[in-house]
Amino acid sequence: MTTTLGVRSPSPPSAPPPIALTPGNLASYLSDLYSRALSKTLQSCSYTNFAACFPTPARLKPDALKSVWEQIVGKIKERAVSEFEDIMVERDVVRSLNELERLKAEAESRRKREVVDGKDGEVPIALHTLLPEQLYLAHLSPYLQQTQKVLEERLRNTRVQNEELVQVTQQQREEIEQLIGGLEGVVRDLEGANEAMDGVLRDGEMKREVSEVEHEIRIVGREAKL
Repeated sequence: MTTTLGVRSPSPPSAPPPIALTPGNLASYLSDLYSRALSKTLQSCSYTNFAACFPTPARLKPDALKSVWEQIVGKIKERAVSEFEDIMVERDVVRSLNELERLKAEAESRRKREVVDGKDGEVPIALHTLLPEQLYLAHLSPYLQQTQKVLEERLRNTRVQNEELVQVTQQQREEIEQLIGGLEGVVRDLEGANEAMDGVLRDGEMKREVSEVEHEIRIVGREAKL
């Protein structure tokens, strides 16, 4: 499909390949494992063990008892296989195992390409060879780095604020010192004025005493004339 400008429109991204419903290696191995486990379980229910539970029928009618045993074992096996197949279909086990097998193959292919195309010949480290501590530290590393950046930024802001507070405090201290110096000058002026006033007050008292003495002398002189 082309546009009006004659340029071919980009094709949509290719979808992942369809998952085959035919059992792959993992699904086939699971079915085979279940069959062998079921056969091993049914072998424990042998005719000898079954006949030991029914000694009289085993002695009188062994063929009939053996037929009953075969029917019971056959029914158990048929029921177990049927339920297993139902679970496989209900849980979509074949599709899931095929998808798991495909992902495993892709991972192995990608790992091989990384080994071939690795930088400076460095071979990637397989995750399953790492220690738990290394794994959780690797997952936490981005978060810890981001947290470190945030804390460093907060620390820088705090330092700037502290420097500003120091400057403001120093300025206020200088203003207080200037104010105290002015107050000390005022106090000195007041002390000088107080001393001057004390001198004036003392001179006034002396004049009053002299006046009183002169007044007493006049009185005495008047009395002497009489």
